[in-house]
Amino acid sequence: MASAESPLPTHGDAPAPAESEPLLGRPGDAIQKPEASMLHNFFLGTGKLAQAGAILLLAIIWASVFSNPTLPLVSPHPLLQSLGVYTVLQAILILQPTNTPHTKFLGQRAHFFMHILSLSLFIAGTTIIEVNKSVNGLAHFHSAHAYLGATTLALLLLQYLFGFTIWAVPAVWGGEDAAKRLWKYHRWVGYAALLLLLATVAAAVETDYVRAALRIRLWAVLVAEALIVAGVFPRVHLRKLGLEGSSARPAQTEHA
Repeated sequence: MASAESPLPTHGDAPAPAESEPLLGRPGDAIQKPEASMLHNFFLGTGKLAQAGAILLLAIIWASVFSNPTLPLVSPHPLLQSLGVYTVLQAILILQPTNTPHTKFLGQRAHFFMHILSLSLFIAGTTIIEVNKSVNGLAHFHSAHAYLGATTLALLLLQYLFGFTIWAVPAVWGGEDAAKRLWKYHRWVGYAALLLLLATVAAAVETDYVRAALRIRLWAVLVAEALIVAGVFPRVHLRKLGLEGSSARPAQTEHA
C-alpha cells in the first residue's frame, strides 16, 4: 500500500498534467488521453451522469409539450430553450477534459461553435415567447422564470463576447499573455451561467402555462438537474479556475 508521501498515480504512461486535479477525484480522472477521440470527452468520468440528466430533462420537457395541443407562439419556446440548455452542456463537457495545446485548440473550436448554436436557440425561443406576449397583450415580466431568463440571457451574451475576444482577438485585453490570465474568470462565469440556466428551467415549472397545460413535476426536473450538476462539477479542474488542488505535492512527471 502506498504511503501518504507517495506520488499520486497517473493514468497509463501519460504524465499527470499540472491542471489535472478535478474538484472531486484524483489527478487524471477528468483528463483526455492523447490518443482518445474528442467524442469521449462527452462521457469521460462523471460526464455520463451529466448526459443522463440532460437527456432526462429533454425527455420530460419534449414529452410534455407534444402530449398537449401545440401552440405556434408558445410550444416552440420550451422546445428551443431546452435544446439550448442541452447544447450549452455539450459545449462545457467537450472542453473540460482537454489539457494539451492540440486538444485545447480543438476543444475551444467545438466549444465556440456549440455556443453559437446555443445562442441561436435561446434567441429564437425568447423571440417567439416575446412575440406571443406582445400579440396577446400579456405582461413581459410577471414570474421568477421571466426575470431569471432575461438575466441569464444577458449574462450569456456578455460571456460569449468575453470568451470570443479572449480567444480570437486577445489584443483587446492587452495581448495573448494578458488574455490568458482572464480564462479563469470566463470559466467561473460559465459555470455560474449553467447554474442560472438550470434555475431558470426549474422556475418555469411554476409558470401559468406549465402548471395549466404541461403539468411538469418540479421534482422530476430537479432530479434531472441534480444529475447534470453531479456530472459537470466533479470534472472541474481546480487550476483552470485559478485554484490549487487539494494536494500540495509538486507535479510528478513520468516518461514512457
